[in-house]
Amino acid sequence: MLRATPASAGRVSLLRWLRRQLAQPLPARERLEAAVVNNDPGEARRLLARVEFSEAQRRHVEGLLDAWEREVRVRPDA
Repeated sequence: MLRATPASAGRVSLLRWLRRQLAQPLPARERLEAAVVNNDPGEARRLLARVEFSEAQRRHVEGLLDAWEREVRVRPDA
């Protein structure tokens, strides 16, 4: 049986931001969404490293990923 876990604020922010910003579908979008659902910021970071962002967008995404990784270290099941 699957156990529902509450999404962290960082994960929710990242997914919402990506959905708004990435108008063109990414080839790995399903994998990215799966990384968010599975609380895997490392995989999300690897997938997003291939995406062309403006410098400001890259800084914002990196900040969201950093916050998410901190949350995972503090609350691994979050």
